Amino acid sequence: MEKATRNTTSEKEGSMTDQYVGGIEAGGTKFVCAVGTGPDDVRAEVRFPTTTPDETIGRVLTFFREQEERFGAPAAIGIASFGPLDPDPASPTFGYITSTPKPHWANVDLAGAIRSALGVPIRFDTDVNIAGLGEWRWGAAQGLDNFIYLTIGTGIGGGVLIDGKPVHGLIHPELGHIPVPHDWTVDPYRGRCPYHGDCFEGMAAGPAIGERWGRPAVELAPDHPAWELEAHYLALALHAFICTLSPKRIILGGGVMEQPQLFPLVRRKVLEHLNGYVRSPAILTGIDSYIVPPELGNRAGVLGAFAQAQQVVVGQ
Repeated sequence: MEKATRNTTSEKEGSMTDQYVGGIEAGGTKFVCAVGTGPDDVRAEVRFPTTTPDETIGRVLTFFREQEERFGAPAAIGIASFGPLDPDPASPTFGYITSTPKPHWANVDLAGAIRSALGVPIRFDTDVNIAGLGEWRWGAAQGLDNFIYLTIGTGIGGGVLIDGKPVHGLIHPELGHIPVPHDWTVDPYRGRCPYHGDCFEGMAAGPAIGERWGRPAVELAPDHPAWELEAHYLALALHAFICTLSPKRIILGGGVMEQPQLFPLVRRKVLEHLNGYVRSPAILTGIDSYIVPPELGNRAGVLGAFAQAQQVVVGQ
């Protein structure tokens, strides 16, 4: 994959550091905690299931206290969390997970609990924004001034990054909850989202695939009709994002995208839906390098949390 040229000297001096930091990928299914400076220097890492807030946060604090005894206190800790959440440092609920349907986790002050217990600076954002930040720093988005990172898994989330900074607004982009065209005669499935029914996530996340077809997605054969339908919904959403946000690359991560047959299907259907309207070579002749998997794989979230924490150190 070709990558744009970056002014590495000035950018590293102005906005990047290799400072020793901590990272937390706070997922709805599991937490990943690590300390280090980057992909080649992860000094310690632990993964454990997401249970109750008290138990889970307790395990986070235990990990970082143990690493502080070994390596010293990190300069900052980045937290890449499931949401919805409040990423606004000026808000009274900054650092909270807000209206999540995950039992026991609504209105939990995740960042505040960790900051007060460990006494280090904290940066807090969505898991997809920060996975995207990791890809921008070390992976498939290096050198790009704007792109989208989407994760297609238990849920669907998306981060929009410009010049290495996630886009925020009222809260943060919720790319998984856009409406997608739904032909009920072809696909009578009602959708799984508890808020919107047949939104993008409700039709195309992993649990929706499993419920629609009566078996978990990982058990479906590569030639199962589920994947043609999945690619259809993914392409509809990407069509909308391409036309509204005009990203220079789209990175698709998450467990559902580990099906190797999906990327060719999605690329073909995106071209069909756009129908020649977006006249960029990146689309017309370079689609294989435009819609891509993450280079950091399942490490994007926690490594992005490193990059997030290092931005705190340099005041970004």
